[in-house]
Amino acid sequence: MGGEGRLLSQGEKRHKHPDGGWRSCHTCNLKKGEYEMASLQAVRLRTEYLDNPLGIDATAPRLGWRLTEAGGLADAGGRRGAAQSAYRIVAASSADRLAGDGENAEDAENAGNQWDLWDSGVVASTESQHIVYGGVPLFSGQQVFWKARVWDERGEPGPWSDVASWSVGLLSRRDWQGCWIGRRIGRKPTREQPLPAVYLRRRFAASAGIRRATVYATALGLYRLHLNGARVGSDELSPGWTDYHVRVAYQTYDVTELLRPGDNALAVALGHGWYTGYIGMYGYQKYGMDPSFLLQLNIEYEDGATESVCTDESWVVSYGPIVGADLQMGESYDARLEQPFWQQTAFDDTGWEPAERMYDYRGLVVAQMAPPVRAMQELRPAEVRRLGGDRVLVDMGQMTSGYARVAFRASRGVAYTLRYAEALDENGELYTANLRLARQTDSYTCAGSGRETFEPIFTYHGYRYVEISGGPPPAAEDIVGIVVHSALPETGRLETSDPLVNRLLANIVWTQRANYMSVPTDCPQRDERHGWTGDAQIFARTAAYNMEVAPFLDKWLTDLDDGQRPTGAYTDFAPFIFGPKTEFDNDFTYTHTASSGWADAPPIIAWLLYEIYGDREVLRRHYSGLKRWMAFNETMYPSGIRRDAPQYGDWLSLPERPLEEAKAELGWLVDSLSTTPYDVFGTAYYAHGAAATAAIAKALGEEADAERYGALAASVREAFVREFVGADGVIKGDTQTVYAMALAWDLLPQERRAEALARLTGKIEAGGVMAATGFHGTRLLMDVLSDEGREDLAFGLLVRKEYPSWLYSVLQGATTIWERWDGWTEERGFQRPGMNSLCHYAFGAVGEWIYKHVGGIASDPSAPGFARAIVRPRPLGGLTRASCSYDSIRGLYEVVWRLDGAGKLTLEAAVPAGGEAIVHVPSLPGTPVLETGGMKMAGAAFAADAAIGGEAVERRGTPASEAEGVVALGRVGDCETFRVGSGRYRFVSEWHREGGIRP
Repeated sequence: MGGEGRLLSQGEKRHKHPDGGWRSCHTCNLKKGEYEMASLQAVRLRTEYLDNPLGIDATAPRLGWRLTEAGGLADAGGRRGAAQSAYRIVAASSADRLAGDGENAEDAENAGNQWDLWDSGVVASTESQHIVYGGVPLFSGQQVFWKARVWDERGEPGPWSDVASWSVGLLSRRDWQGCWIGRRIGRKPTREQPLPAVYLRRRFAASAGIRRATVYATALGLYRLHLNGARVGSDELSPGWTDYHVRVAYQTYDVTELLRPGDNALAVALGHGWYTGYIGMYGYQKYGMDPSFLLQLNIEYEDGATESVCTDESWVVSYGPIVGADLQMGESYDARLEQPFWQQTAFDDTGWEPAERMYDYRGLVVAQMAPPVRAMQELRPAEVRRLGGDRVLVDMGQMTSGYARVAFRASRGVAYTLRYAEALDENGELYTANLRLARQTDSYTCAGSGRETFEPIFTYHGYRYVEISGGPPPAAEDIVGIVVHSALPETGRLETSDPLVNRLLANIVWTQRANYMSVPTDCPQRDERHGWTGDAQIFARTAAYNMEVAPFLDKWLTDLDDGQRPTGAYTDFAPFIFGPKTEFDNDFTYTHTASSGWADAPPIIAWLLYEIYGDREVLRRHYSGLKRWMAFNETMYPSGIRRDAPQYGDWLSLPERPLEEAKAELGWLVDSLSTTPYDVFGTAYYAHGAAATAAIAKALGEEADAERYGALAASVREAFVREFVGADGVIKGDTQTVYAMALAWDLLPQERRAEALARLTGKIEAGGVMAATGFHGTRLLMDVLSDEGREDLAFGLLVRKEYPSWLYSVLQGATTIWERWDGWTEERGFQRPGMNSLCHYAFGAVGEWIYKHVGGIASDPSAPGFARAIVRPRPLGGLTRASCSYDSIRGLYEVVWRLDGAGKLTLEAAVPAGGEAIVHVPSLPGTPVLETGGMKMAGAAFAADAAIGGEAVERRGTPASEAEGVVALGRVGDCETFRVGSGRYRFVSEWHREGGIRP
């Protein structure tokens, strides 16, 4: 019987099929787990990229999940071809309402009463990310609980997922009942004496029967919040850095467990941060004169009653032990001024003064949707060395961002000084010249109460070394390095047979950690720390391998939108501290706006986020700004040639032509900062940006715009060739970078490409396989060489040890990426200190190339969101093995390869459920490629020797083209190419022995 009224037989379950009909399956005779293992399950449910977020202000948030075989490990690369064919999402106002599974028709009748917010029904779709909530309208403060169920490629349903949740923030300014409070300090900071923190508190009573308590808080400045003596949340430097001229973010915390019936106390320390402190190279108080604080505590009771506690004049204010705090200058703490238990209810605050109502903030108050800054790791000193007197030098062994937590034992009034630096000079002392005006100095004055622990809360430093002086030196065990940065999930892992390359990869990751501090900064130590757009867009693809950057960079694109000039020009860094302008002004000159390669960042990064994460909403959100930017360019450069005034160019390239010739054209910026002509550089970026905007328009279905911007890109390419390319193929400037740009961005007709490649490779070989490119050229150089068949040069550049090279800094003991190729050389020592950060990620953009060509995992632009990956490792450059994984938004891709001394190459790949890969297996012409039935990775992609060495058992393979789930696509270059679905695969081929440089 096919009707829904048929009685079920013993052990039979019924489920709704994606085609709308009801199907049955028998489970009584299956062993425990077999039914589940035969199907897929949704796991790792997230809302707007976040795990169970609180206080988001998206009224129709996007939902997503990963797929796993039910009962198995997520992303385990299970059975071949496993894929989702349909899903169902249900949402309710409480977790209890999601208890029913709706599996039978009878259950389904009752489900509607329980799933009171949304039931998507069964939706035939392979999509598991960015699914827009479509339920009843949501209101401020509402909690939403949801779960999902998926059907596999055979139409079989899996079990329901675990329950996930989100809560809605305060959607309207009217929902905020309090006012901004603080204290007017009445003086300006100095480098030696930053302004003190302000302390605020309020006692209040709560009734019995508390069901839920939620705090919404933010500051113009920085804040650290406590409730009844307990710290609220674990975020650092909240609320983070936004363009305060336009918006500030608020944070949401569930404080139900901290609130109690009866008396309670809220207490907050308020610092200056980016709002009033020193910022960039431009002094202090660029947004406002004094910090202020805004809070609302909403309490819900079991009987349905509600009440709110808000910031107002009933709060009281005082000063305290933080007598000065600044992000660049450091923090000063005088423990003698502590007011013990000031965060507690019983504290006597009768000596405190009423809080002042501060100016009403006219900008937007929005939910924080990007990961907060947090203390992420602890480092133990690698060495603690006495310098003489009471000075000790602490080497953390790793350049990082954060501060030291130190325990002191000294008499009352003993004042310690902690100075931070990236490196040591030739005398073994702190090298601080490159900090410019940033002091990076903390101080602590002891109360004399025994063991006292100092940990600053309103500053951070870029450092490896700390000099501590002023009193009895602390013991090594009393010193801990706290690593602080934005809490982005780390997604990429790669290990090779070359320990120097591995250290380079580690240096890249550490540099990203140190500079992803609420915004993507250029450096964590000197008086700059700006969100420079050029640096960020150059590094973005490498960043996306290392970490999940989508919400972080999306937020930063909003910072760029907020700073966009009325003319449509984007700024060169964001947030833009100089505020809005209301007239045309001189946006096209050197005013930190509209600089080629910098202001071009928004279309480049927006497209990247779509390609890597499949996030079309990012494109839609920023599209109007991109159109205004294109209109600005069309107005300013009607000929298609960007003739910019002096700007940055290919920043920090090495000279490739006589210095006097370069000076005549490039002016003050020459000094090894850029040798590529600005008009060539700018026009190349104009074409690239127009092409990216055309692709974005097409992805959004804006066909007319796509055609228009595509035509614009073509006309700029034509202008580039007409203006800059000589009859002999020489491009104006004749630098490595001009050829890398022309080849990477298809600026040349097909018949002119060989000339450009010959010029490029000749220049590299003339220096003994040496790169002379700056930030921008380096980002393109390696891919161009690989794509144009000169992988020998690309791998030669990677493993080069002499200056200039990536491994040169590694061999000098660097633990992060330097700003310059010659940040330090054996012949000269340190570069001139004005521009010599030792923690700057731009040259670390080579990480993308290493992941793609050594690790072998790349995105496929035609299948956004890693719906399909390109697996193409290149066993060259003397490398004999690599283990790589990338935790994409769709799931975990893994590649492990090994080349033995006889030339046998073993390549193993794992593809997540719902994913696909095009696998390029290097092989000698005329030799077979076998597939031996899946990988044995010993549980981890990083145990390469165990995976492919001693533990792996040789198995008789079959021709790969005949293997299950493998489709042969033919030979491409020196590879046999296959399409595979989800699962694990093991290919064996014959290749050149020991990874020779040239195949």
